[in-house]
Amino acid sequence: MPDGMPDGMNVDYDGLIPNNVGLGADGRVRKALETWHPGYISWWRDMGPDGFQESLVYLRTAISVDPKGWAKFDFVRMPDYRWGVLLAPAVEGRTIPFGRHKGEPAWQEVPGEYRAMLRRLIVIQGDTEPASVEQQRHLGKTAPSLYDMRNLFQVNVEEGRHLWAMVYLLQKHFGREGREEADDLLRRRSGDADTPRMLGAFNEATPDWLSFFMFTYFTDRDGKMQLEALAQSGFDPLSRTCRFMLTEEAHHMFVGDSGVSRVIERTCRAMAEAGIADPHATEAVRRLGVIDLPTIQRKMNLHFSLTLDLFGNEISTNAANAFHAGIKGRYREDKLSDDHKLENDTYPVLRLKDGAIVEEQVPALSALNMRLRDDFVQDCASGVTRWNRVIQKSGIAFELRLPHVAFNRHIGEFAKLHTDISGRVVSDTEWESVKRETLPNEQDAAFINGLMQPEVRPGRFASWIAPPKAGIDNKPGEFEYVRIHA
Repeated sequence: MPDGMPDGMNVDYDGLIPNNVGLGADGRVRKALETWHPGYISWWRDMGPDGFQESLVYLRTAISVDPKGWAKFDFVRMPDYRWGVLLAPAVEGRTIPFGRHKGEPAWQEVPGEYRAMLRRLIVIQGDTEPASVEQQRHLGKTAPSLYDMRNLFQVNVEEGRHLWAMVYLLQKHFGREGREEADDLLRRRSGDADTPRMLGAFNEATPDWLSFFMFTYFTDRDGKMQLEALAQSGFDPLSRTCRFMLTEEAHHMFVGDSGVSRVIERTCRAMAEAGIADPHATEAVRRLGVIDLPTIQRKMNLHFSLTLDLFGNEISTNAANAFHAGIKGRYREDKLSDDHKLENDTYPVLRLKDGAIVEEQVPALSALNMRLRDDFVQDCASGVTRWNRVIQKSGIAFELRLPHVAFNRHIGEFAKLHTDISGRVVSDTEWESVKRETLPNEQDAAFINGLMQPEVRPGRFASWIAPPKAGIDNKPGEFEYVRIHA
């Protein structure tokens, strides 16, 4: 382990809170975080993985923020995991890359005029991190393998660390208000009737492993898009925090992408072995102990549409203000070639006009949520293409497709209408039929829940999922990733 004061790349593990931000020399913030720490551990024990707090898990822990060789792997009990505060290295001479302050030196302290806006963005991002841990806390009990169980717990502890990242910014830069917000992040609970999490998708249940894989593919990808936009921020501590978080977020999306792919692979193989060519022969396929492809499509429809709501209203004054202020940019702002001010630009937005969905050019500043959502949809499509290759190789005539962005929406332009998955507007009566055909139903839930039987023998996998192509940290197939009875 590195010792002494951190150099910005390595992580100081000498104190209670691992960090590379010099907490040892910042008594006020160190004390605030150490005061917050017991509440966090209490929250973790109450709301973290249920039944596995004493198990030894083969987890990676960051020892550096260098993208090359930044983590080590070892067995650890999750409550003993060394959560901490890690920022990407500062970029010397960095300037604000967009908005009215473009070209000015990046802020190291919160600009007074944007204090409330910044705090709100940090709190919303911070609230999503513990929410997903709460949503997934029971999944360990039905893990299809020790490999998958370990991946779940790795995602969970890293979401916990991302909470620490946001709490550090609140404690460091927002005084008493920041400390109160940090406490509230531990007070809210996913799905609670009185104190729910701030965003709707983070109050939904994650009842099974296919839901978990869809969540980590789609909803964590929204997290990626939001972090990429915040990584462009003119507030340099937020930018540096998000840049390192993106390093960890990539694993979360890998878990989802590879997880869905392995479910599809196992289904296609089982169908081939049984001589079943019709993907819509639902009962025959389900009798094989695998998840039929139309059910996978319905799950995808649900999680994709729920995640689209996280982008908010297509036309947003708040998004425009945050961009104009230099607080939150666009996806990969630094790769775009326009003037990065957008004062005279337009952007195409889908809107409902006279009962039809039409494309309309609107001021680009107002359409930033729409643009980020478009980037998300494009990013999602690449994974769906990979999943379809698995199906195509098996010779089965079936293609997974992302539904239209107006389908099953509860926020934005399409919240007050119903469409089918192709975007055709339908009546309330017809919607009931569309919903039964295109969203998971009670029968789907009962079948999938029946499959969710744990497989805890090293190297063994449940009937409905294929083994991974490679192990974690190059470990062999029989490796015991979680020592449950430690």
